[in-house]
Amino acid sequence: MEATRLDDSTASRLLGIAIDNIQRDHPVHWTHVIDGDDRLVPQRVLHPVFAGSFDWHSCVHQTWLAVRLLRLRPSLAGADLARDALDKLVTHDNCAVEASFFASPAGRHWERPYGWAWLLLLDAELRTSGLPWSVAPIADVLRDRWLEWISAARLPIRTGTHSNTAFATGLVFDAAQVTGDFELASACVDAALRWHRDEKAYGGFEPDAADFLSPALTTADLMRRALDTAEFGAWLDAYLPELDSPRWRSLREPFPVDDPSDPYGSHLAGLALSRAWNWEAIADSLPTGHRYTELARTASAAHREAGWTYVFGGHGYMADHWLGTFAAYLDVKAF
Repeated sequence: MEATRLDDSTASRLLGIAIDNIQRDHPVHWTHVIDGDDRLVPQRVLHPVFAGSFDWHSCVHQTWLAVRLLRLRPSLAGADLARDALDKLVTHDNCAVEASFFASPAGRHWERPYGWAWLLLLDAELRTSGLPWSVAPIADVLRDRWLEWISAARLPIRTGTHSNTAFATGLVFDAAQVTGDFELASACVDAALRWHRDEKAYGGFEPDAADFLSPALTTADLMRRALDTAEFGAWLDAYLPELDSPRWRSLREPFPVDDPSDPYGSHLAGLALSRAWNWEAIADSLPTGHRYTELARTASAAHREAGWTYVFGGHGYMADHWLGTFAAYLDVKAF
C-alpha cells in the first residue's frame, strides 16, 4: 500500500464527505454563458458525471479524492457506498455527454485551466489504478484542448484562484508523467520555462482576500518540476532573494481566517493547505544544504497544522464542498 499520513478514520470521513458532495445537485454554481432560453437546463443534463459538489471543478476533484482513497484504502468504512455512487455517475454514456460538451464551441474555454487539470489528474489516477471506472472520453478531448491552449499561451495568470496557470500546469504535468504522455509533459515544461524561467525578485503582496493558492509558491512548485535540483535552487534564490526577511513573513506564516464559513474565508482556509504542500515540495526539491530548506520545512509544518483545523470544522457547504480535497492532496500524495 502506498504511504499516506491519513489514518483510516480521517480518510473515511473525507471519503464520506466527497461521496455526499458529488451526488448533491443543490446548491449549484451555474456558470455557463447561454445563447437562448433552451439552454437553461439543470446542470445534471449538461454534466451528468460532474454536476454535484456546487460546481464542476469541485465535483471533479472530489471524485478524484474518492478514487484516490479507494485505490489506497479499498476496505475503508463507506467504501461500498462510494463504489455504488461512482458506478451510477461514471458511466460510458454519461462521459460521452460530458465529452460532447467539451468538444463543442461552448467547451473550448469553460473550466480552463483549473477544472481541466483536475480532470486530467483524475483520468491519470483511473488509468493507473485498476479501478473499474473511466473518464477517458472526456480526458481525450481536454488533453487536445490543453495542448492547443498551452502551446500558444505567451503569458501566465498569476492569481491565487482558479485561473492560476502554474497550479494547473503542475497537476497536468504530474498526470502526464504517470501515464507516460511525453508530449503533454513536454508542453507543460515548455510553458513553465517560457512563463517563469527569467522571473526575478518576485514583488507581489500575498494573500489577497480570495486566495486559496499562493501565486509565488505555486510558481515555485511548478518550476521545481521543470528544472533539475541545482537549477531550481539557483532559480529560487533569484526569484525570492530575501525569503527569510520580514518582507515575506506573510508568506512563511499561516494567515488567520476570521470566518471560514464565508466563501472567501474558506478560500483562505484552503490556502493554508496548499501552501503546506508547496513548501514541502520546495524543501524536497532544493539542493542539499540550501539556505531555504529548513525555512521551507518549518513553513510547511505550520501551514499543515493551521489548515487541518478547518477541514472538519463545521463551516458549512462553502467549505465542505471542496476543502477535503486539499487536505487529502496534502497528505495523500498524487501518485
